[in-house]
Amino acid sequence: MAGEPQQVRIREVGPRDGFQNEPEVIATDDKVALVDRLARTGVQRLEVTSFVRADVIPQLADGPEVLERIDVPDDVAVTVLIPNERGLDNALAHRSRFQEVNCFLSASETHNRKNVNRTVEESLAGLETVIGRAVGEGLRAEGVISTSFGCPYEGHVDPARVFEIAQRLVAAGAQEIAFGDTTGMANPRQVAQFFRDAAQALPGIELTAHFHNTRGQGLANVVAALDAGCTSFESSFGELGGCPVPAGATGNIATEDLVSMLHEMGCETGIDLEALLDAARAVRDVLGRPLGSHTLVAGPIDWHARA
Repeated sequence: MAGEPQQVRIREVGPRDGFQNEPEVIATDDKVALVDRLARTGVQRLEVTSFVRADVIPQLADGPEVLERIDVPDDVAVTVLIPNERGLDNALAHRSRFQEVNCFLSASETHNRKNVNRTVEESLAGLETVIGRAVGEGLRAEGVISTSFGCPYEGHVDPARVFEIAQRLVAAGAQEIAFGDTTGMANPRQVAQFFRDAAQALPGIELTAHFHNTRGQGLANVVAALDAGCTSFESSFGELGGCPVPAGATGNIATEDLVSMLHEMGCETGIDLEALLDAARAVRDVLGRPLGSHTLVAGPIDWHARA
C-alpha cells in the first residue's frame, strides 16, 4: 500500500450483529457492561442494537433498555438498526440515545425475500421513507446492502444493480453505504474492482466494507478494499455474528484481527488494541465458549527483541 499511513474508520457491530446470532439469551446487564467496555476502546462508531420485532430477534428484545442504560462517551456515535417505519417510530422514543441509523436490504431478490419476506423494490420503497424521516430528525443514515458480492441462492450479483440500489438510498438521504459480503463469497480481486467502480458510481459518499470471514478471506478482502481507496469498515469483536440465512453463514471479521493488521500496516484507527482484546475476553467469558478471533488467541505482535 503506497503513500502515507491511512486513517481508517471502524464501526463495531458486535452488540447488534454479533449478539443477534447467539442462541443463548445474553443478560441485559452483560450487554450494557460489554457496550460500555467497547465504547472505551477508542472506537468511534458503535452499533448497539436493533428495533426489529422481538418475536423475530428475541435476543435484542431488550434493545430500548440497553440504549437507556449504556454510558457511552460523547465522541462515540451510537448506531441502531432500523428495518421499517414501525422500527423507526419505536427508536425515536429514545432519540437522545443514538446518532445514526442503519437501514438494510439485500441486492438479490431471493436473499431479500428469505431474510425480510419482501421484494427488493418493496424494501427500497420502505427504506426511502425511513431514511427521509430519520434525516429529518437530525440522524445520520447508513444504507447497508447485503449480498453485494454474491448471493448463496442466485450466485453472481451484478455490481451495476448494487450501485443502482445504493444510488436510490443516497437520493433518499443516506450519507454512507455499506456493502455486505453476507456469506463470505467475495475474493480480493473482485473486491478491488468493486470499490473502484463504487467510487465512480457514488461520488462524495462514504463507502464502507462489511466482510464476513465465512471462508477465511475477510482480511484479504480488507486489504483489497484499502488498496482501492476504501477506508471505512465494519467488524465484530470476537468474530461474533453471521447471517440468519442461509445456515452456516458464520461471523464477521474480528475487530481485534482487523485492528491488529491495520496497525501493523501503518494505518491509524484510534483504537487501543489491548483495550479491545479485554472486551473480546469479556464477551468470551460471558458466552462461555472459545471465539474465532486469531488475535484473541495469539495476542498482539511484539516486535521487541527477547533474550
